[in-house]
Amino acid sequence: MLGTCATTGLTLLLLGVASVASAQPPQGFGGRRGPGGPGGFGPGGPRKDRALVEKFDQNDDGWLNDDERAKARTEAKSGANQRRGFGPPGGPRGRGRREPASPGRRLSPDEVKHYPDADLYDANVMRTIFFEFTSDDWEKELEDFHGTDVDVPATMIVDGKRYPNVGMRFRGMSSYGMVPSGHKRSFNVSIDLADEEQRLDGYKTLNLLNSAGDPSFMSTVLYSHIAGQYIPVPKANHVRVVINGENWGVYVNAQQFNKDFLREHYPSTKGTRWKVSGSPGGDGGLRYFGEDLDEYKSRFDMKSKDGKKAWEALVRLCRTLNETPLEHLERELEPMLDIDETLRFLALDVALVNSDGYWTRASDYSLFLDSDKRFHLVPHDMNEAFRSGHGPGRGPGGPPPGMPGFPPRFGRPEGPGPDRPPFAGGEEQRADGPRGRFGQPGQDEARRPPNDDRRPPGPGPGGFGRGGFGPPDMPGGRRGPGGPGHGGVDLDPLVAIDNPRMPLRSRLLAVPELRAKYLAYVKEIAEKSLDWENLEPFITQRVELIEKDVAADTKKLDSLEAFQQATSSKRPGRNAESSSLRGFLDERRAFLRKYKEPVEDNPRGRSESQRGRR
Repeated sequence: MLGTCATTGLTLLLLGVASVASAQPPQGFGGRRGPGGPGGFGPGGPRKDRALVEKFDQNDDGWLNDDERAKARTEAKSGANQRRGFGPPGGPRGRGRREPASPGRRLSPDEVKHYPDADLYDANVMRTIFFEFTSDDWEKELEDFHGTDVDVPATMIVDGKRYPNVGMRFRGMSSYGMVPSGHKRSFNVSIDLADEEQRLDGYKTLNLLNSAGDPSFMSTVLYSHIAGQYIPVPKANHVRVVINGENWGVYVNAQQFNKDFLREHYPSTKGTRWKVSGSPGGDGGLRYFGEDLDEYKSRFDMKSKDGKKAWEALVRLCRTLNETPLEHLERELEPMLDIDETLRFLALDVALVNSDGYWTRASDYSLFLDSDKRFHLVPHDMNEAFRSGHGPGRGPGGPPPGMPGFPPRFGRPEGPGPDRPPFAGGEEQRADGPRGRFGQPGQDEARRPPNDDRRPPGPGPGGFGRGGFGPPDMPGGRRGPGGPGHGGVDLDPLVAIDNPRMPLRSRLLAVPELRAKYLAYVKEIAEKSLDWENLEPFITQRVELIEKDVAADTKKLDSLEAFQQATSSKRPGRNAESSSLRGFLDERRAFLRKYKEPVEDNPRGRSESQRGRR
C-alpha cells in the first residue's frame, strides 16, 4: 500500500512538473542550460529582455520616440502572451488583504519642500520626485513594454529642476507580476536615456522600489544602514513619487550597482561587473561547471564589456573555490577573492535573515572583479530581510496549495529545495508557501506541525525540498532533501554549510579558521548592530519621516495597520510573535548571542539537526 502511494505521488509530481514546465516562457527562469535539459528547471540564468529598440530606432539615437515606440508597442503586445507566463497582465488581482487602490492626491512641484543641498540618498530627508508622461496611458504602456529593452520617456522634476527624456520602465519579476494595475510597482529610471551626460546629483540611474512584502518600508533602508558598517553596499532612503500630478506615495530609493557605485567604494572603476539574477533555482552560487564559458554565461549577467578574460577569471575563481583541498583553500583564494570581505557579506546575509540572500537562493547578489583581479560580492536585493519566518496567512502550515493539481503542503515549512523552479506567477505561487514577513501574526498557526524547530535541513541533491510533495521517504517529500528555506529569528548561522550549491558557505566555512572568523563577525553584528538601543534612533527618525505619507498612500500594498505594527517601538510580550522590527531584532540578537557552534566527531563539526534529518 505504501509503495502504491509512493508511486502514485511520484507520478502526480512528475505530471505537475511537466505541466508547469510547459507553461514556462522560453529563455525565462528555466534556462536553456538547466540540469533538466533544454527548457527545463535549470539555473535559469539572467533573463534577457526582448530586443526591440534596435529594430524600431529609425533615427539611430539609441531610444524610441513617440512614433517609433507606437510601432514597437504593437509588436510588444503581440508577444506578450509568450513573455507573461501565468496570470493576467499586471499579475493576479492581489491578495485578499490588500486594500483597493484609489486615485492619489493631486500634487505640484510648488507644493513640496526642496532639498538642493542634501545628497540624493540622504536618509534624513524625503524628496518628492515628479514624473510627467506625455500620455495618460503611461501605466498600460509600461506594462506592454515590460520584459523588453524599451524605456518610455518622461520628464523628471526634482528640487524644482526639470530633467527631460528620462527612461522609465517597470522593474522586477514577482514584485511586478503579483501587483495588479493601479497599485504601487517598482520603477527603473535611466536619467541618461536621451542625454548621456544628464545626471541627478551625479547619478544616472534610479531604482524606486515598491517594498512588496515589506509593510514597514524599512527592510532595504535598514539593511543598507547596517551592512554599510561592514562592506560596500548600495545606499537607500525614502522618496515620494508623483506621476502626472497624482501622488503615488512612498517608495524606497535604492542605489544602482554601476560605475557610480564603484567610484564611491573602490580605488578604480575599471573592472567587470556581473549581476547574479535572483530566483529559487538561480544556481549562481559560484559552483564549478567545467571550462565551458556558456555554463557561466547562463548563470551570470555581465554588465561590463570585458570579454573572454573576465569570464575566464570567473571560471578560475569557481574552480579554485570548489576544487582546491581545504588545507590550501585560503592561500589559493586570497589573490583572487577578498576573503575577509566575503565572510562579512555571508555573516550579514544570515545575521539579518536576508530571505532573498545567498544562503537561501545561491543568487541575487552582485559581483565585481576589480582592476587588481580580485572579486568582491555586493548585496543586491535587501527588501526581504529581518523576517520572523511567519506572518499574515504566511506562517508555518502556510497557505493553500501553491501548485495547481497538488494537495496542500504538509511537514516543515523551511522552504524550497535548492533546485526547485520558480513559478511564473511569482513567489506567492510557490508550493512551500510565501515567505514570512512583519505584520499581523499568521492566520494558520493552528495548523503548525508539532516540534517545529525550523532548523536548517540538509542540502540534498535537489528536488522540492522539505515541505514539498510526496511521502516522507520520497525525494522532495516531507523530510526529503531541500534548501534552507527562509529562516526566522532562530536561523542557524551555519545554515547551508553542507550545501554544494553554495560553495562560499560549504567550502569557505569548512576551513576552521575562516569559520571561526565568520562566526565572530556574526557575533559582532548581533552585539553591536542588532542592539535596539543603537538602532532605535535611526528607525524612529525614518518612521516619523514617512508615517504621514504611508497613511495617505492610496497605492500601498499593505494596510496602515500592518505598517504601524511592523514599526512599533513597543517591546513585544514574552509569548508574542516577532511581528515587528523590534521584536525581530531583540529575538535575533538574543539567539545569536547565545549561539554556540556544535562540536561533534565529524569532518564539519556539525550536529545531526544542522545537517538535516533524512
